[in-house]
Amino acid sequence: MISSSEHFGNDRIGASTRQSSGIGTVTNRYFMPKFLLLAAMVLAGQCAFSQASEDPFLWPDSQKVAVSLCYDDALDSQLDFALPALEKYQLKATFYLVSSSPSLSNRMEDWKAVAQKGHELGNHSVYHPCRASLPGRDWVPPHQDLDAYSMMQIKEEIRTANTFLQALDGQSERTFNPPCGDRMIEGEDYIEEISDQFVAVKGHETPEGFALLHVPFDISGDSLISLIQQAPEGVGLINLVFHGVGGDYLTTSAEAHEELLRFLSKNEDLYYVDTYLNIMRYRNLNMEER
Repeated sequence: MISSSEHFGNDRIGASTRQSSGIGTVTNRYFMPKFLLLAAMVLAGQCAFSQASEDPFLWPDSQKVAVSLCYDDALDSQLDFALPALEKYQLKATFYLVSSSPSLSNRMEDWKAVAQKGHELGNHSVYHPCRASLPGRDWVPPHQDLDAYSMMQIKEEIRTANTFLQALDGQSERTFNPPCGDRMIEGEDYIEEISDQFVAVKGHETPEGFALLHVPFDISGDSLISLIQQAPEGVGLINLVFHGVGGDYLTTSAEAHEELLRFLSKNEDLYYVDTYLNIMRYRNLNMEER
């Protein structure tokens, strides 16, 4: 276990996914005249055909799947290894910054340059609060315990982080990635209270089953690529949330990370790779038109 003094939190440890599937059924427990039953069956068949024939959601160059590359916590290894690899393969990503990160204060100009290169600086809070009461959270210090926060406290912290980020990159629109994936304060979902400040919130895409979220670390390049290739049919967005790349914690090796980027670059006709902000702007706009 890495001590809390070494980082801002373990976030969603492990390669987690969110996915769902379902088949509509018609159930009738009561007597129904035969002609009504037939009518119901025909109607159900028409609905099923309509759903099956509906055009799938397509990304800007007719790709069926978007890939969002994200990097949490504002770590030095992301500047030293992840960013140069992204530039090499001309891929855009989102860096979710914790405003109190030592890397931010020590390398402010380097982080400004990240935005100038066309990458997104996303909101990951000021202090990276996580719920200490959950299993395996003994690393969460008292001042970063989300269980001790009030709703007003988290709203002010998220707003403060937005203000800091705007001073850093001059942008007024951005996205949010909840630290540790936690969302409950005082028995209420704080995401609902802050979502109007953002174009989108990572891991809260709709409808259910449209997006997957993985938090990979200590994983080979082949395994990273498999997360993309083996996504279930119907998934339109794959979120990959990295932490350390070639160093720091929850680390993916620089070699495995570059192998993934090389694969995505070679398969741009299959996968749309962009900042999470641009991905969700496009998604939101086109869903309104459908």
